[in-house]
Amino acid sequence: MPFNISIEPTTNCNLGCPECPSGLKSFTRPTGNLEIDFYKKTVDELGNRLIYLYFYFQGEPYLHPKFLDLVKYASEKKIYTVTSTNAHFLTERKARETVESGLDRILISIDGTTQKTYEQYRVGGSLEKVLEGAKNLVRAKRELRSKTPHIVFQFLVVKPNEHQIEEVKQLAQEIGVDEVKLKTAQVYDFENGNKLIPTLDKYSRYRKQANGKYKIKNEMHNHCWKLWHSTVITWDGKVVPCCFDKDAQHQLGDLHTKSFAEIWESGLYQSFRSRILKSRKEIDICTNCSEGTKVWA
Repeated sequence: MPFNISIEPTTNCNLGCPECPSGLKSFTRPTGNLEIDFYKKTVDELGNRLIYLYFYFQGEPYLHPKFLDLVKYASEKKIYTVTSTNAHFLTERKARETVESGLDRILISIDGTTQKTYEQYRVGGSLEKVLEGAKNLVRAKRELRSKTPHIVFQFLVVKPNEHQIEEVKQLAQEIGVDEVKLKTAQVYDFENGNKLIPTLDKYSRYRKQANGKYKIKNEMHNHCWKLWHSTVITWDGKVVPCCFDKDAQHQLGDLHTKSFAEIWESGLYQSFRSRILKSRKEIDICTNCSEGTKVWA
């Protein structure tokens, strides 16, 4: 059974990021919010083995009306809880409730240190709200004398913001954020170049070839630890292999009709694992995988 799962609170998002199905509103699968009773049933089934629960797949978690109730339920079971947010909803009250929920770690997407740069990727977003939300969270931790959540500024390095890497580190220090995480960006249409691909090779998943075309830098190996230790559950109970299956095209089971154990040990899941071991490059969601291309500040 997996010790690490991602579960999707909602597919809804307030932003319009150009490389995200939530932002582009381009899902072909159903959209909606995670039901609390179904969520509790799933956590109860996995709880005694589960170590790490990531409240994110697609969408903005804080748009789920009972998001922090979901967090609290897992935290009370001593499961390490993590989420990723664009931080537009971290009001003073929500920040305090976040600390009180027991959330262990929170990734705040901050992809620019000026509004002009930030909005080139976080379309429709407000950097001012992001910074205000981060400050509210730092203040709430201090007032409640809490060590959690561990606050991370996640900086998706793209060409428009690559010159601001040192600035975001300084900004995090000034606010009191615990860590800065630099992340390489996935680009769907990369072969002929893309305006988001950084010029700094260290922060790019892609490399320009002699013929002018781009290719993924990392060599693809026929293995993936996630297929044996981790899984992703959509808001409506579909089990998919990993977070790169954003439109849930490789559904391995439905938790509304089968137990997780049945799905995890099923012939369908075993067959997908075998495909990974034989020829991973033939699986579409693996061809643009970021494993091995994360950069830590």
